[in-house]
Amino acid sequence: MGSLQQHADLAILSFYGWWQFIVCLFAFLGLMAIWYHIGRKQKDFGQVWLAVSILCWSFSGLVDIIYSKEWMKIIMASSSTSLDLQSLDQYSPVSLDGWRSILSLLNSLFILLALPWFRYIPSRIEPLITSKYWRLIVGIPFLFALIPTLSRIFFSSSLIMISELDVYFATLTLIFLGWVLFESFSRRRLKFLAYLSILCILITFVAQLYKLTASSANLTLFSAIFKTSLIMIFFALALSWVKELAENIIPLPSQLFFSLKQIKNETGKLLNQVEIKGFPGMESRMVILSPQVFDLLKAFIRKKKDNDQWLEIKPKNETRTGKIYDIKDYNEIKRLISGLLDGIFGKENWTKDHHFDPLKESLFELPPKRGRKIRLKIPGDNLSLNS
Repeated sequence: MGSLQQHADLAILSFYGWWQFIVCLFAFLGLMAIWYHIGRKQKDFGQVWLAVSILCWSFSGLVDIIYSKEWMKIIMASSSTSLDLQSLDQYSPVSLDGWRSILSLLNSLFILLALPWFRYIPSRIEPLITSKYWRLIVGIPFLFALIPTLSRIFFSSSLIMISELDVYFATLTLIFLGWVLFESFSRRRLKFLAYLSILCILITFVAQLYKLTASSANLTLFSAIFKTSLIMIFFALALSWVKELAENIIPLPSQLFFSLKQIKNETGKLLNQVEIKGFPGMESRMVILSPQVFDLLKAFIRKKKDNDQWLEIKPKNETRTGKIYDIKDYNEIKRLISGLLDGIFGKENWTKDHHFDPLKESLFELPPKRGRKIRLKIPGDNLSLNS
């Protein structure tokens, strides 16, 4: 009976090893393919770190395969029927728990190294994650967990259980990863995926706790579930990023259409509305602007239709009171662009580099000599005033 149980355990280990090796290797190649076609041009290496973290799981599956084959030979050559996987491990030339822990630690490390590349990071932890010391912050705990693990493998000694070190570092990783994933999906208006990512993190945490128990069957089951779930979340994250790039491309001036009008809401309040057309993935977008910003945009449109004239910006050190300027300072331009972006993508769902600066470039032009004048780039035929 003992021999049959040993064969069954090793058969499960071998099957799980092959599954993990092939599936995770395929996932690694898939994420790298997305990065090669898109992320490489953006010089965004976050997806590379996530892909490498999955590759660590593939190598872990390879360790399971090697381990199962080595101990199948030992069992076949042994006359004892009382050996189990736990007792076999102390004689093994390949320490299963040790190498699994090293690869798990590397997996967590690469995930943490990917976080600074995320476009949307919660404001509370953004200064920490984007700090130049982030690699030290995650690297030092990694080394403290790695050194005892290596000691256990090569010297058969350790001051602390390997599984505990793995769980501590993985828990730290899950806290940061879950927080950043939720923020990333939420800011891209993918709320269901945001809550699904939190569920995935909770499942992964339960699987980490199972490492502290002796339930190898449940651990294998949970490991297969959480690794599959995390891989799918990583692909969903990559596709949401691709979706954002496709939808958030700022159109050329000739592709933009603005229509201004004032409407009344249910309470009779007068609202300043701009209908915007031309953004990919959006048939049209109704944006409500404050009176000051709306009046500035109206002034731009009127100047554009009036022989394409310029608006003049007041100099910073201007002290003359008799001179009247169209625009008091550049902050009015910033408020106009911010108001449009808030209405198009939602507040806090746009960034300076990918939205603000490109939209500013599409909307406005300055004179060749860089004087304090500005006008719309959008053709006059694409602009209308209904108020």
